Amino acid sequence: MADRRRMQGVWRTAAAGLCLLLVPPLAGCGGRTAADPARAEVQQVLDRRSAALLGHDETAYGTTGTRTGYDRLRALPLASWTYRVTALHHRGTGVTADAELRYRISGYDRAPVSVRRTLALGRTADDGWYVTADRPAPKAEQQLWDQGTVAAVEGAHSLVLGAGRSAADLRAYARLADRAVPAVSRAWGTDWTRRVVVLVPRSLEGMAGLLGSPAAGYRGIAAVTTGEAGGSGKAPADRVVVNPDAYGMLGGLGKQVVLTHETTHVATRAHTTAATPLWLSEGYADWIGYLGTGRTPAEAAPELARAVRDGHVPSGLPSDRDFGFSGDPTHLAQAYEGGWLACTMIADHWGEARLDTFYRAVGAHRERPGAVEGAMKKVLGTTPEAFTAQWREYVRTRLG
Repeated sequence: MADRRRMQGVWRTAAAGLCLLLVPPLAGCGGRTAADPARAEVQQVLDRRSAALLGHDETAYGTTGTRTGYDRLRALPLASWTYRVTALHHRGTGVTADAELRYRISGYDRAPVSVRRTLALGRTADDGWYVTADRPAPKAEQQLWDQGTVAAVEGAHSLVLGAGRSAADLRAYARLADRAVPAVSRAWGTDWTRRVVVLVPRSLEGMAGLLGSPAAGYRGIAAVTTGEAGGSGKAPADRVVVNPDAYGMLGGLGKQVVLTHETTHVATRAHTTAATPLWLSEGYADWIGYLGTGRTPAEAAPELARAVRDGHVPSGLPSDRDFGFSGDPTHLAQAYEGGWLACTMIADHWGEARLDTFYRAVGAHRERPGAVEGAMKKVLGTTPEAFTAQWREYVRTRLG
């Protein structure tokens, strides 16, 4: 139940400069070595491979190499799929190509997902090239099809993609996501796509592979959402990535709360920036997640309630470090619960509309310093010191 923010990449271009005197005279401005003809040939093979995949032409795809990718990808609703060879390495009679893969899921991605891939190619009998393997580049994240054949279930407001999952399993996720989207819109508003993409790998290890991080960091975490912080509106759709091991241990209500929480991150993406503290983004997602569930504060915040009963009321709001996955799970739970109670207090004391306005006001700042302070003064008419004191008392009275 977390939001992994990915800042939008910045493209850097290198301008072609004048021929410098430091360059050996014989090289001159036009003295670059001849381009490797194999690179252009490999690019042409990958172009044909992409066209065959998009055109659902399995025979044409097979003429470019292994059919494994086609079989694994045939259910994925693709709007685009292109490779750009960035480097070529000769290995005996074959080559290894470094490539940028850009693809869009139809109806969801407003811009392509860009991932680094490594492809192995061998020679054909007529001296052409064919693909023998297509895998993530070193240190790059896996894609769902790297883990097996992708199955897809489309709901009214959702697209659920799974590897190693049954259609019935994925339909259950779609039902929960379809309930989450209108629930979030009722609380947050409709100024978002009102659609969500859910990825369901086979296991915790599969989740970690999709996120490019060690599995140990996500043990006990039911799901995370990836996306562009302060979304521009021209970016790939956020992905809700499920940890089926932890998610499967939840009851029906818990599963719904998790998907509603993650869907809230999708909805609030454009207003969640570097200025937004995690106690606010995670607390707000939990606040919407628990709306209408009838859960009492002690039921929704059991770890913090236990601490309060033991006489340990937090001295301040949770810091961003408190939300680290690799720390004490009890401490992590208390951080989420503390953020939820902060947002619940705002809704109770100032009203739900002010909570919404406060969230947007914080995210409107370009950087963290002054963001919360300014929004508290402008929207809530209070100071961080007074707010924290009020929150500590709220925690004590609601959980004591």
